[in-house]
Amino acid sequence: MKIVIAGGTGFLGKALQKYFLEKSNEIFILTRNPKEPKEIYWDAVNIGDWIETLERADVLINLTGKCVDCRYTEENKRAILESRVKSTEVLQKAINLCKNPPEIWLNSSSATIYVHAETQAMDEYEGIIGDDFSMNICKSWEKAFFEDTTVPIRKVALRTSIVLGNGGGAFPKMKMISKLGLGGKQGSGEHMMSWIHERDFCRAVEFIIEHNELTKKVNIATPNPLKNEDFMKSLRKSMKIPFGLNSPVFLLELASLFIRTETELVLKSRNVYPKRLLESGFQFEFPTINQAFADLN
Repeated sequence: MKIVIAGGTGFLGKALQKYFLEKSNEIFILTRNPKEPKEIYWDAVNIGDWIETLERADVLINLTGKCVDCRYTEENKRAILESRVKSTEVLQKAINLCKNPPEIWLNSSSATIYVHAETQAMDEYEGIIGDDFSMNICKSWEKAFFEDTTVPIRKVALRTSIVLGNGGGAFPKMKMISKLGLGGKQGSGEHMMSWIHERDFCRAVEFIIEHNELTKKVNIATPNPLKNEDFMKSLRKSMKIPFGLNSPVFLLELASLFIRTETELVLKSRNVYPKRLLESGFQFEFPTINQAFADLN
């Protein structure tokens, strides 16, 4: 296949690139800082020469968006929203101009679109979508993705949970704080953590591409979320670290000021269930957290 990944130089983009290259696919990356032969410049806002890359592509994957690991200042909130919505809108404009547009377009979204839930699992059919900054970002993102139906292209929004991998994302930070003896529960430890191993993330993307019945919104997470306290306990055990100091909310709030982030990223309960993937027959290579940690540690 010819696969185009917009915003593909980050952790997930590199994981997908490696996965699909190993299967002899042709990969092109749209990026603001091209360094390799098949990396093409785009600014994620305006139509440019990069549009030629979309011609006769089999798959378009859009991962573009400012990292949410920052303080939610007005400037950062605007950048988080605009980077997601504008990149999606310009890709739609480009597809409308293509003579031979991609057959399927997968666009990033987030499991954060669902409300804080500790007991009720959020699937694609009955999951509750709320009203705060993060959820509204996801709603605006998906609205921009789905509202233009000019070209009959299969679209899938990837409502992705925490992706566990050693190449980036949250997992290396979790390992670092555990090594420092701070790998206890965060806050009450009761909030749920939905997650997926990076290989299963790539396999899920491939599965969606291959299964035409999968359209609209798909949750990308294992069916086995667990409480934060249990998650951290399993991580410490896999790393052979005997103890971990707990982090109460007030301490997390203080720390977040110093490291320029938001406590929501670690305290929101994401209790996501991948009902549509399972209905279509997807099987996880790493369904449990112990299997994932055994592979990653």
